Parts: sequence; C-alpha cells; structure tokens
Amino acid sequence: MSLPSHGGNVHKIARSQGRSVKRVLDFSASINPLGLSPAVRRAIQQSIPLAIHYPEIDAQPLQQQLAEIHKIPEACLVIGNGSAELISVIPRALGTRHGLVIGPTFMEFERALTLAEAHCTYVHATPDAGYAPPIEAVCTTLDRQAGTKRNKNSDNTVPVDTVFLCHPNSPTGQVISRKQFDRLMTSVQKAGARIIVDEAFIDYCASRSVLKNVGKIEGLFVLRSFTKFFAIPGLRIGYLGGPASEISAIRSLLPPWSVNILASAAAETAFQDKEYQRQSVMFMNLERKRFRACLQHIPHVQRVYPSSANFLLVQLPVHCPVSLLVHELCEQGLLIRDCENFAGINVPTIRLAVRRPKENDRLLKALTRGLLKWS
Repeated sequence: MSLPSHGGNVHKIARSQGRSVKRVLDFSASINPLGLSPAVRRAIQQSIPLAIHYPEIDAQPLQQQLAEIHKIPEACLVIGNGSAELISVIPRALGTRHGLVIGPTFMEFERALTLAEAHCTYVHATPDAGYAPPIEAVCTTLDRQAGTKRNKNSDNTVPVDTVFLCHPNSPTGQVISRKQFDRLMTSVQKAGARIIVDEAFIDYCASRSVLKNVGKIEGLFVLRSFTKFFAIPGLRIGYLGGPASEISAIRSLLPPWSVNILASAAAETAFQDKEYQRQSVMFMNLERKRFRACLQHIPHVQRVYPSSANFLLVQLPVHCPVSLLVHELCEQGLLIRDCENFAGINVPTIRLAVRRPKENDRLLKALTRGLLKWS
C-alpha cells in the first residue's frame, strides 16, 4: 500500500533545490503563521538538559493538565506522538471492521483502516454543495443500517462500526452546527457505532468543539493536535479523549516513551499562553478574510471556499494542469498542496495555508502569473 502524500515536505524540497529551508515558503502545511509562542520557545530551551533522561512513559503531568482543562477524567485521555500516531492505532485497538469516512478529508483515516484490514466507505461532500459536510447522507446510511437486523449489509460488508469526521475538515475548512452534530450522534448510536472527531484545527473556532462531551456521550472520541495551532509540527504531540476502557486499549498499542520531553514541555506551556491564543485567532480571522478576497479576484480562479480553519480551498479551471502549476511555484520556493490525491476531489483544486500578509502577497502574484500561463 502506498503512503498518502502530505504537505509540509520542506526538507526534501530544500535539499533538492540546494536552498535553505528558511528560503522555502510552505503554503502546503497549515501551521500557525505566528510561529512559536515565546513562552513555548523558553519551555523547550529550558527542557533541553532533561533530554539525558527518558521521558515519562504516559506523559502524566500533561495528561493531568489536559484533564483539568477539559474537565475529563485522566483515564479518558491518551497522549501520543502526534495525532497521526493515534489515528494509526485506533482501528486496531477498537477492533474496527468497517469505517465510514466523511470526505473528502485527511487520507490517514483510510490508511489506518486498511492497515487494520477493515473495510473503508466514503460519503463525500461535493463542490456543488460548497463541500458542506454531507451529514444527512451519512445519517441516512447509518439509519438504514440501524433498521436492519441482518449481520451483513446489502453490499456483503459488515456493518459500519466507526465513523470518522474531521472538524473543521481538511482540506475544505468546513464545520457543522451543533444541531447537525446531535443529529449525527443520534444516528451513530442507533447504528451501534462510535465516532472519531478529529479536531486538529478546532482552536480557530473553539466554540465548535465537542471535546467537553467526552465521557458524557456514549461512543464519542475526540482527537486533538498541538501541531497546527501552536506551530510545533516538528515535536509531534497530540491526544485523544474517549471512554476509559477503550482509551486503555489504544494506550496499550502505543510504544513506551511515545512523547518526548521537549514535546511534553512545549505542550504543557502552550495552553497557558492565553495571549498567544487570542492573537492567533484574531490574526487568522482578519488575514484569512483578506487573503480569500484577493484570491477571488485572481483571473481564472473558479471558487475560493469559506473556511473556519487556517487554510483555504481553491478551485481552478478544469483545464488547469495542477501538477505543473505546483511544480512551477515550487521552483520559486513556494509550496502549495495539490488536492488531487484526496479521495472525493475530482476537479483541479489546491489548498493554501494562510500565512503572514507579505508572504501571502508573494504567493498571490506568483499564482496569478502561473494561472495566466496555463489559461
């Protein structure tokens, strides 16, 4: 099985072009453009001497802190080496046999299901509907399953037992309402399934989070990542909340010392820096709006979808050779995300991280030139 391609491959690109990583502007990975918070940077530096020791096996101080912040029992939380590590073990730990993925979305869900030898089904949003999450279609599928007592579905696969929802979704940036979540959760429970909600980008729209419901709503699991909002993708740290017994099963599949000392120190400090969080959200709300408006005025850009995260999905003309455009911009030290490998996206589409204004303006100029060339 081939690995899904991802954004953020700055080291390989810089090496192939003989340039410093600092001279590459990465719009392919959606990382907070404000960079490391000063407090987190200090915490990392102060923890370097501790690198001569093994970290705590279960990152217990951070686990305790997260339990207090989210008002969730510690037994309902597990911390991993990035949320990707947790995603990779979830289907195996939970005994998933059939996962339903709400797409188009992060391809690691499908990969994790495949590695667990589980069946994977997609219900995709469509560009005609603005990529609004297809909650009603998912509920219809689950309700139909709940209405039958047979062991097998009509397509000879086992019933759906796990639903995957990325919220806000990547690469579309879409969110669902509380009413939609309640409707979805009702259908999930009636079908005897569980749901994994990936909230990697939720810090930009925190009121939409459902993490506080872990332990209160049966069958609900919520993933969180420090990578995107706190700009520490190189340290790899994320966590999962869910029912204690199943969280224990997931923890048992993780390697010991999964979370390193520097990552733990960074994460413990990150949540305390409220000013950084406030500034990050305020900056993104303003610059995302400006950047989107500018993108919409570029000739030949078909559509720029609204987003609740720190990136924008951009639809290009049907005749646009996206791979060539991506290559041309890459030669200029500008990395963008070609969305052709996302299952469910069948039109020329790119995803652009929202960076600082001057950097965004540089991309706007290069993208305008590129699209004129290929129009």
